[in-house]
Amino acid sequence: MIRLQQVVLARGIKPLFDSVDVTLNPGDKIGLIGSNGAGKSSLFAMLRGELHPDQGSIDFPAKWQLAHVAQETPPLERSAIDYAIDGDVALRKLEAQLAELEAQPESYENGIAIGNMYGALADADAYTVRPRAEQLLLGLGFKINELEQSVASFSGGWRMRLNLAQALMCKSDLLLLDEPTNHLDLDAIIWLEDWLKRYEGTLIIISHDRDFLDGVVNVIVHIDERKLKRYGGNYSGFERQRAAQLELAQGMLEKQNRKRAHLQSFIDRFKAKASKAKQAQSRIKALARMEEMAPLRAAAEFSFEFREPLSAPNPMLVMEDVDCGYRTESETDHSFTEKKIVGDVKFTLQIGQRIGLLGVNGAGKSTLIKTIVGDIAPLNGVMQTGKGLSIGYFAQHQVEMLRHDESPLWHLAHIAPDVREQELRNFLGGFNFPGTMVSSPIKPFSGGEKARLALAMIVWQRPNLLLLDEPTNHLDLETREALTDALAQFEGTLVVVSHDRHLLRATTDQFIIVADGKLQPFDGDLDDYKDWLFKNKLEKANPALPEKTKAQEVALPQAKPIPVAKVDDKEQRKRDADERTRLANLRKPIETRIKRLEEQMAKLNIKKKDIDAQLEDGDIYNDANKEKLKTLLLDQAYVVKELGQIEADWLEQQEFLEAVE
Repeated sequence: MIRLQQVVLARGIKPLFDSVDVTLNPGDKIGLIGSNGAGKSSLFAMLRGELHPDQGSIDFPAKWQLAHVAQETPPLERSAIDYAIDGDVALRKLEAQLAELEAQPESYENGIAIGNMYGALADADAYTVRPRAEQLLLGLGFKINELEQSVASFSGGWRMRLNLAQALMCKSDLLLLDEPTNHLDLDAIIWLEDWLKRYEGTLIIISHDRDFLDGVVNVIVHIDERKLKRYGGNYSGFERQRAAQLELAQGMLEKQNRKRAHLQSFIDRFKAKASKAKQAQSRIKALARMEEMAPLRAAAEFSFEFREPLSAPNPMLVMEDVDCGYRTESETDHSFTEKKIVGDVKFTLQIGQRIGLLGVNGAGKSTLIKTIVGDIAPLNGVMQTGKGLSIGYFAQHQVEMLRHDESPLWHLAHIAPDVREQELRNFLGGFNFPGTMVSSPIKPFSGGEKARLALAMIVWQRPNLLLLDEPTNHLDLETREALTDALAQFEGTLVVVSHDRHLLRATTDQFIIVADGKLQPFDGDLDDYKDWLFKNKLEKANPALPEKTKAQEVALPQAKPIPVAKVDDKEQRKRDADERTRLANLRKPIETRIKRLEEQMAKLNIKKKDIDAQLEDGDIYNDANKEKLKTLLLDQAYVVKELGQIEADWLEQQEFLEAVE
């Protein structure tokens, strides 16, 4: 086991740990969480022996093999697959010993030693190491033709994947992973999650991806107030326990009631006013969700909301037979070469849609987003945008586009030159840029702080269409929650690419997928997408969509055809058929959503019935069952709230379906 006893640690003048005691059992899969700067990476450094506590001790078995992900990757000419195999340190040591023996003069003793060495190599799985390394690299998103490329030929993010592959190749007893999902796409994260579930050693993960933690860990260790507290269960279980503690210890109910009164006042004033109906509806939803979220938001660094868009065209965007890709000019004869990534795109984006864009790494998601935003021109086809379209675009590398020698105030003033400085300062203060921080160069800021600034600049511009390409990179758990909350209440149109499944579930209501070089609908949820990914990887074939999706050719519900006077019967029949198809395409995602909500309601009703039955048992109210009673009451409240929200969503979807029909 791993045991920390009375551990005290300070970095410079900042105390990180104060008399910490915690015990972790062999085989535990532990999620290590805490705010930025709380000491997570320092704890990892102590476990690796690179840092020693000022007082106390950290003990785990000396024979344990420890593996972790290196933070630096030299530009080696070594092939990617050999670099990954280097992670199996014991195997590489045996290979070196064999080479040394084979270089010696032949003798009877030497021959026996070589024979024994070949036996040891067989026991170390030397003859399956290459297929194992291939499986790791393919699972992490590398293509088969890239495995023999040199390490130096890959970019920084892909080298970090190689370092992760090295750590997974090591036959370790203790595996330390610090933000392993930061450089991965959703498909690689789902694969890694499955791999870690089958890992037999002790695992400690630092991660800001709550769905990833939920899928892998069975213990949470929370760093708070310079202490380490152990919670049994996954991240969602920790949230429930932590929420109960915050309510009791910090008087969250009073604060929550004030916010509820504010929201209710808005609803009462404006729910009957047509011009404010949408805002009232969004606040009704916020009110329904607030009881569950308020305790968790207490620890958040900040919260914000997207301002109401000034206007919104409908349709917002129409793409007809568009080919998305890149056009490059030859340096010799100045001729142009086109590389098509996603072809024959038929896509109409209508007001209020909330779309999650799926697809394996390299399929063309970012290329499609860049085409929509106008960063790259379509190779072929016609793309039309509605009058008044205002796009808020968050790119994967948005942080790198900021001026690191300038301040947050300078960045905002650059896009709002006519606004008073105090108004800009007040706005940035809402994004947790207080005091001198607002006027300081951003170069020393953390990745999360820079991402927060990029978000603030988008919010200021009041977009009616948000295009988000991996917006949660660099964000900690609290900031991700704030972003998810804001997006859930955003009143415009949303298209998001993200490896954060919690964000996708909370903010989108339909999925489309880029696969086989085409944009197609995905008739399913993220669990269906996970099944599709595993089928695709196991077959080692090109992506093939589920049968229920293949038959559909239209990416999204299309704009309503404009009526034309004096058409003949044949043309009218064709228009009627097109209209039926359009309505069917509109109904399909709504009906799918209703079905999923009904399944969720059925599961929650079963759970509620079980809890009610336990609460009807008189023995549960004995003093000996005090803790169990508290847990049951918390679970009951949680189920009732969630059931109420889902029932409200179900009614809303039924209204949408009636409107379509």
